[in-house]
Amino acid sequence: MNETRPVRPGEELDLDVLGEWIAERLGITGPIIVSQFPAGHSNLTYLVEMGGRELVLRRPPIGVHVKSGHDMHREYRILDRLHPVWHRTPSPVAMCEDETVIGAPFYLMSRVHGTILRSTGPVPKPDIMRRICVAFVETFAEIHRIDFTGAGLAPLGRPAGYVERQVGGWSRRWRDSSIAPVPAIDAAIEWLVANQPSESGAALIHNDFKFDNLVLDPQNLGQVRAVLDWEMATLGDPLMDLGSSLAYWVEAGDPAAMQDVAGGPTTAPGAATRSEIVDGYANVTGVDPGDMVFYYAFGLFRLAVIAQQIYYRYHHGLTSDQRFASLGAGAQALGEAAQQVILSREI
Repeated sequence: MNETRPVRPGEELDLDVLGEWIAERLGITGPIIVSQFPAGHSNLTYLVEMGGRELVLRRPPIGVHVKSGHDMHREYRILDRLHPVWHRTPSPVAMCEDETVIGAPFYLMSRVHGTILRSTGPVPKPDIMRRICVAFVETFAEIHRIDFTGAGLAPLGRPAGYVERQVGGWSRRWRDSSIAPVPAIDAAIEWLVANQPSESGAALIHNDFKFDNLVLDPQNLGQVRAVLDWEMATLGDPLMDLGSSLAYWVEAGDPAAMQDVAGGPTTAPGAATRSEIVDGYANVTGVDPGDMVFYYAFGLFRLAVIAQQIYYRYHHGLTSDQRFASLGAGAQALGEAAQQVILSREI
């Protein structure tokens, strides 16, 4: 279940000020209790219990000053426009851009109870695991079929030229957060720049679609109740989204260093392989994925940059979260994995 823990040191909220804001804005009164959802390495997520209500609060991570990747108003606006047309999202409740309340912009949304699959802990039986993988692919395809114009999400991004912008943008982010040279990353960047495919289409893309961002029905694990963490959603090439998801889809035969980046129990008995995920996506959508090597290699490179950005904050003392101490080595391992995919031409 998506349970909470006490708030980590250094990430506490001012409960008096927050409670006053909620009472004034939402008319909810009574004692306030706040705990924290412990998973995730980006935006911070809390459970706020007050007046018989359960609300989920999202705010940027401590020590981050880059607004583009942690824009609370943008994430809130996505949910506000998406929830009425696609029910597999939490319902947005309120947005606060006044940084004096908790020290940063934040928003509140409804809590969706359910099961979230993690890379550690108990796993479903093989036949149920197979059904979950089918639901994973079908839900992914549902997102890509959403009429983003009809939902009012057309201003969210510029689909034309998406692949080129992503390769260039993540390459710049690597340079900005790099602490020491990583030859495998440099080689991957050079190859990605030289081997960009034509655009495969335009869709609403989640950009962080993995098992531990899905809330499953506890009584029917093959049913997805909600998709979480829309902070990186935009409009772009759906195959780029698929490649980013494959980066989290670790298989049992992958290098040991890769096992730590699994976005859930993807190595469990009954789980699909990466190739089966691609084939399933093609069958559901009718989209020819072509050669997925570029998209998978890009997904690994992008994940390496994300890990490096977080490690950069830790290295420079902008956060003391010990979970981030190993992410520099993780970024290097992901870069080497991207290089291996490029050389082997296999996903």
